Amino acid sequence: MTESVDVYWSFRSPYSYLVTPDLLKLAKDFDVDVNLRVVLPIAIRNKAALFDASNRKPTQYILMDWERRAEFLGRPHAWPNPDPVVQDYQTMAVSEDQPYIFRLSQLGVEAQRCGQGINFVAAVSHLIFGGTANWHQGDHLNQATASCGLDLESMEAAMESGDHLAEIERNQDALEEAGHWGVPTMVIRGEPFFGQDRIDTLRWRLGLLGLSKK
Repeated sequence: MTESVDVYWSFRSPYSYLVTPDLLKLAKDFDVDVNLRVVLPIAIRNKAALFDASNRKPTQYILMDWERRAEFLGRPHAWPNPDPVVQDYQTMAVSEDQPYIFRLSQLGVEAQRCGQGINFVAAVSHLIFGGTANWHQGDHLNQATASCGLDLESMEAAMESGDHLAEIERNQDALEEAGHWGVPTMVIRGEPFFGQDRIDTLRWRLGLLGLSKK
C-alpha cells in the first residue's frame, strides 16, 4: 500500500523552494504520495520566534546561508521581489497588510486538493525565488499555474467559498504535533525530518521502510 509523506511547506521559505525538486523525485523513486501541507511563514505565525530587531543574527544567517545552499545545489536564486511577506527589515515589523502570502498559501491548498500540490509549489516558488522580478504582476502566476495543468481563475473561485484558511491552521497544528515548527519539515509515520538538507536522510529512511521502487 502506498504511504504518505506529509510535507509542511511555506511560500516565504527559501529552503522550501530549494527542496521542491527533491520532493518531486520522491514519488518517482519511492512508493509514496507526497502530501503538501501549506503553513503560513513563521513571521506570520509567531513573530517573536525569529524576527527580533535587537538580534539580527538569525535573519542575517538565513539570508547568507540559503544563497550558499542554492549555489551548492546549482539552482537559480534571488531574494523575492516583492517579498511574499511585507516586512520592514529595519525594525523587523511585519505589516498588518499582507496582500501576497495569504493568497499564495490558499492557492497551495487548492493545488493540493486538485492533486498537483508539489508540482504547483515547485513552479511558483521557482518564479518567486528564482529571480523573476515582479512575479506577482502580468502573466507570471497564470503561466506557472498552467504549467501544472491548473487554471488560476478557477482555483481562486474555489478559494472564495472554501475553507482553505482553516486547512492551513490545521496544518500548522499538525506540524506542532509532529514535533517541529519550521519548514520544510517532512513527516513519515510520525517521524519528522526538518530542513532541505535532511532530504537524503528521509530517502534513507524510506529505503529502510521498504518503500523504494528499485
